[in-house]
Amino acid sequence: MPPSIPEHCTVWRFVDGKPGHENQSLGLVEAMARLTDVRVHDIPVRRGASSLLGWMRGRCAAPSGENPDYLIGAGHATHLPMLACRRAAGGRIVALMKPSLPLRWFDLCIVPEHDQVPASNRVLVSQGVLNRVVPGEKPADARGLILLGGPSTEYDWDEEQLVTQLQALIGQDGQAWTVAGSRRTPATTLRRLRAIFEPAGVQVLGFEQTAPDWLPAQLRQARIVWASEDSVSMVYEALTANAACGLLRVPLRQPGRVSRGVQALIERRLVTPFESWSRGQALKQPEVPFSEAERSARWVLEHA
Repeated sequence: MPPSIPEHCTVWRFVDGKPGHENQSLGLVEAMARLTDVRVHDIPVRRGASSLLGWMRGRCAAPSGENPDYLIGAGHATHLPMLACRRAAGGRIVALMKPSLPLRWFDLCIVPEHDQVPASNRVLVSQGVLNRVVPGEKPADARGLILLGGPSTEYDWDEEQLVTQLQALIGQDGQAWTVAGSRRTPATTLRRLRAIFEPAGVQVLGFEQTAPDWLPAQLRQARIVWASEDSVSMVYEALTANAACGLLRVPLRQPGRVSRGVQALIERRLVTPFESWSRGQALKQPEVPFSEAERSARWVLEHA
């Protein structure tokens, strides 16, 4: 018989103030809540010596009420606080991403495949990091989304190359487009894109112009999404939303985890590189629903 899922559980979610980390843990908790009754307490983490001292003494800033069934956190800063609270209050630790401490110290780990950690009874290998996106109805007149990252440790940024690709995309088949930048997108790039494309009806938004829930809401409705390949987390969000996804090329500085993840997506034909699209290959939606948060939530709950 398949493992059963508990009727309810209590989760302590450890938050470090980093949006990318909190997006992952919240995506997992929300997916768990779609499967069972979940009571959630958010615990801001303490950094530095206080975290180490709390772990050594088995003390934590525990919320009042029930002890946890699960302690969930993403990012190195959450590790010692979770270990301290498990010692003080019990529960299973669920670490998202590859921990900075030995794996055996954690009960369960959900690790993206680009971190190259083998699967085991305590490790679930995910395709990319988890997110909060859920599929939605796709209106016939939905705008296409173009999502931009920026320079990073693995990728350079070539504005001319980007503009050339967007000029080839925009205007195809009468599709209306919204271009959205991220924290890493250079301000000069956004100014240039506004000057070139806004007269043609393209909406160009900087990160500061969008609310935290803007992107998940747009992705739920989007049929077509193009993302610069350095923004692999946004690519996974687009796939989770069941959108057809294309990759805008940016210069690779040095191979690493992000570029390995991108290459895996290309090999599985989950995304279409710009060069392939320019040769006539159409973008297509994922043939199988892509919901790593739900798969992970079910795996966690089955380890009750």
